[in-house]
Amino acid sequence: MRPTTSTDQDAVAAMILARCEWMERNGLPSWRPSVDDLAGQCGNPFGDVWVMEMNGSRIVGRTTIQQEGPPWGWTDTERAEPALYLNTTVTDPAYRHMRLGTLIAWWAVDQAAGQGVQWVRRDCLWPQLATYYASQGFSLVRTAENGKYTHHMLARRAEPMDLAEQFRTGMLEPLDVGR
Repeated sequence: MRPTTSTDQDAVAAMILARCEWMERNGLPSWRPSVDDLAGQCGNPFGDVWVMEMNGSRIVGRTTIQQEGPPWGWTDTERAEPALYLNTTVTDPAYRHMRLGTLIAWWAVDQAAGQGVQWVRRDCLWPQLATYYASQGFSLVRTAENGKYTHHMLARRAEPMDLAEQFRTGMLEPLDVGR
């Protein structure tokens, strides 16, 4: 994982488009309307957009990690607690058997622990995605309405994550990809 630079924009856009095609083939809502915006965030001055590289060159994932979450989804008490907010995580479907989304989430959990932050929080629109995030150790805190959308607000306590150990012990086994 590393922060993005403006030179990553084309590779990030290509990776997101590959995910869009996979989502559309599988009847899932697509990121397609957001591709230019998400790729355009590469190299922003805040340094909050990160990419996962494979073999030091191929971008296979991207995410945003921020210090503040949406004010409409969390209580004043929750917002006062140190937390990292993980959002807009997209991975290359060609490598989904490697559980890249889980790796990115667990990397964020480890980063939060290393920074002395108590929580990693995230939200999503779809119940199926909330279930997937639960498989990464996140718990549903509540649903929150914002405009015409219902958001699933999830959180996980920060903790050190030895990702190499997770693979070694089989806690993060590659998926048997069926579709």
